[in-house]
Amino acid sequence: MRIVQVGLGPLGRRVLEDLRDRGLGQVVGAVDVDPDLVGRELCEVVPGSVSDGVPDGVSEGVSDRVPDWGSGVRVVGSVAELPDLDVVDAALVTTSSSLEACVDTFVALLERRWHVLSSCEELAYPWLRHPLRAAELHERCVRARRSLLGTGVNPGFLMDALPVFASGVSRSVERVEAWRIQDAAPRRVPFQRKIGAGLDPAAFEQRQRAGTLGHVGLGESLHLVAHYLGLELDGWDETLEPVIAEAPLECALGPIPAGHAAGVRQVAEGRAGDELRVRLLFQAAIGQPDPHDRVRITGQPPIDLRIEGGVHGDVATAALLLNAVGSVREAQPGLHTVASVRPPRCQAPC
Repeated sequence: MRIVQVGLGPLGRRVLEDLRDRGLGQVVGAVDVDPDLVGRELCEVVPGSVSDGVPDGVSEGVSDRVPDWGSGVRVVGSVAELPDLDVVDAALVTTSSSLEACVDTFVALLERRWHVLSSCEELAYPWLRHPLRAAELHERCVRARRSLLGTGVNPGFLMDALPVFASGVSRSVERVEAWRIQDAAPRRVPFQRKIGAGLDPAAFEQRQRAGTLGHVGLGESLHLVAHYLGLELDGWDETLEPVIAEAPLECALGPIPAGHAAGVRQVAEGRAGDELRVRLLFQAAIGQPDPHDRVRITGQPPIDLRIEGGVHGDVATAALLLNAVGSVREAQPGLHTVASVRPPRCQAPC
């Protein structure tokens, strides 16, 4: 694969490391707005980008097929500054959870006639909060004869795609429930900051009111599930509260005193009248006991799936973005969801 990477934060770098270490291809363009990165060679930003022998994690022979991985690629500050590139399999965007913050980037990439995949949470089901933008993006995709997809571990798999796919053995579905219970200690710093780790109660409440706290995409997952399983909803709501540390803890952001937030608990519920149709519970906290992911479908037959230990979000999101490139390239032109393209599968080295 020949990939353009937009966004070189922790997730973007992990994507490139995964691309390199699995021997899936090479990066041919890199974009980031950070002035400290612009103009630098990619091998300086992502150590080991240039293959010198066989990189760690790459089987013998892969480096021969992908020589000098990333060599000569310099980071530019915008999509407009990218050089003319003859062949690009997809552009990957890992910059923001907000669709509005990403729209201009998506448009610029589609104008270059490149397929686009993004970890933008609101892109997972943009018809919920941005129906007009969704229509505009779909039209641009059709005109460019390319596809656009929002995906990641969540939203994009565990609490939406997985229950939809699991329903393939169902005669009927009455209710869908999903749990994502995470120990946030091994997650990247931006994630720990997003869940409010270490905040005192007043600071947690202030950030909650400002809308800068918590997991983005729970509502998108809920509506994706309801849409594809035909679970009509009269209304839905979402709640958010802190998970309080009962004893002192440590995280990448520093010490967490007892009584401060160790993380966040969010619940989204969709109902038809008095009947619960979809319920999603997301809880991520430093030192969270019994981490796991779970999907339960009430119907015929009943289904209850549980992943002990849970899925590592950063590893899985990077893997999904790369594994889904083939699905997007095969899809009809347009704005897609994870349920409207071929299910991604683990890609073998090229």
